[in-house]
Amino acid sequence: MERTGKSYDLACLFAALSDRTRLRLLNLMQGRAVCVCYFVEILRQSQPKVSRHLAYLRRAGVAKARREGKWMHYTMEWPSDAGQRRFWRRRWRR
Repeated sequence: MERTGKSYDLACLFAALSDRTRLRLLNLMQGRAVCVCYFVEILRQSQPKVSRHLAYLRRAGVAKARREGKWMHYTMEWPSDAGQRRFWRRRWRR
């Protein structure tokens, strides 16, 4: 799952996108920062399970996190490579 800059390892990227819950998380993140507590409420899943999915998205390089007090807020990460960015935009319009 190595990643240099904002360039994706395609195997890791597709593995991250192969899970329905992770796709739902990315859809909820479109264009804004979202608190983990919101994901837990909307998805009706435990906080550890949601956090595990978010960690997978971070390792794949498709999400980034920032801490505000005790809460983590997640946003989508966009690739710097033009070809990868075109692929990404076909699915999530920016």
